[in-house]
Amino acid sequence: MTPGLMIAAPASGTGKTTVMLGLLRAFRDAGLRVQPFKSGPDYIDPAFHRAASGRPSFNLDSWAMAAGMLHGLGAKASDADLVLAEGSMGLFDGVATPGATGNGASADVARRMGWPVVLVIDVSGQAQSAAATALGFARYDPDVEIAGVILNRVASPRHERLARSGMAAVGLRVFGALPRRGDLKLPERHLGLVQASEHPDLDARIADYATFLRDHVDLDALRGAARAVGDPIEAVEAPRLAPPAQRIALAQDAAFSFVYPHMLAGWRDAGAEILPFSPLDDEAPAADADLVWLPGGYPELHAGRLAAAEHFRAGLIAHAQTRPVHGECGGYMALGQGLIDADGVRHAMAGLLGLVTSYERRKMHLGYRHATLVAPMAGAPVGTALRGHEFHYSTILDQPDPALAHVVDAEGTAVAETGSYRARVTGTFFHLIAPDA
Repeated sequence: MTPGLMIAAPASGTGKTTVMLGLLRAFRDAGLRVQPFKSGPDYIDPAFHRAASGRPSFNLDSWAMAAGMLHGLGAKASDADLVLAEGSMGLFDGVATPGATGNGASADVARRMGWPVVLVIDVSGQAQSAAATALGFARYDPDVEIAGVILNRVASPRHERLARSGMAAVGLRVFGALPRRGDLKLPERHLGLVQASEHPDLDARIADYATFLRDHVDLDALRGAARAVGDPIEAVEAPRLAPPAQRIALAQDAAFSFVYPHMLAGWRDAGAEILPFSPLDDEAPAADADLVWLPGGYPELHAGRLAAAEHFRAGLIAHAQTRPVHGECGGYMALGQGLIDADGVRHAMAGLLGLVTSYERRKMHLGYRHATLVAPMAGAPVGTALRGHEFHYSTILDQPDPALAHVVDAEGTAVAETGSYRARVTGTFFHLIAPDA
């Protein structure tokens, strides 16, 4: 098995993503084949990982994925020299009720895959006290190995000496110390980082991160700390939904880009053909496609262009007369009657569903979802159980169509966002991750 590390942190906002990108590029520049992964249901970071490493990055999610799927995806690293997985939120942050395999925490994935954890610690505002935080993480779960720490946002050489002395006092290894730099933060918007495709200077940024990491982190020691899983579950082909169709017209542009890489890879591996098109460029889906799939994204930022895309809308409506159309989150909203942007302006959408949503009335909807279909959805029959994740800020003003599924959160509490359907057109607010185990 390929040795690996989980790059994690005590909390969000510590700078672990920029550390991850710098490490991926630095090891790649050293001639290593580095396989990236992302813990949890993040559909933005994997594109950054790919830009830094030159290899596709895949999500590993212990709440949504069965053990066989986790290890099957882990086998994507079989031809790599090193695995680097990026954690999400704080290392031990997961849900209260376990799902398909575990609770979705980064620590859960690290434990199951056998990867030691490197904690990125933001030491701004503290010195030796940072060691108390790191020691607590090291002792919280004896089955999760903390290999050491990278100190981030160090203010001065004296600050570094004090922080290092604290770590030495509790026996924790320091792999490096990163001086504070205001230009290392990637820009964000309401669903996370601004998408990789929107950074014209992304490669230069990542190259700068790599230089910074090489200058301040012991890369050889870090690689030496990586380990493969000691007693692996046999890696099997990841179970997944069969491709929803043979020829899938997939919307792909700045408005529709939130697709989990493992989903597309699974469809392609099973022989499906993906036919990309851009609604923002007023492109219609391929006339000979069997299914149109509109992923999530940021339609609210491009609502005016979408409303004016007459060729796209006409092609979508024509397709729906005879073949299925499915939308996830932003794609679901684009299938509705109208979308009200943050300024209160209403834009006409495709009108294939009755849904009306508003970004003027912002409310965060976030969490895992378990759905049982009460109507067919893009190749999946009634009764199919699905696991996914919902994250958006829109408010439903009208949803006159029948519910598509019975949907509950990770604790089994019913949620109002059930999705809906009309004839061959379906939509959900959750992003599909995996079939239920």
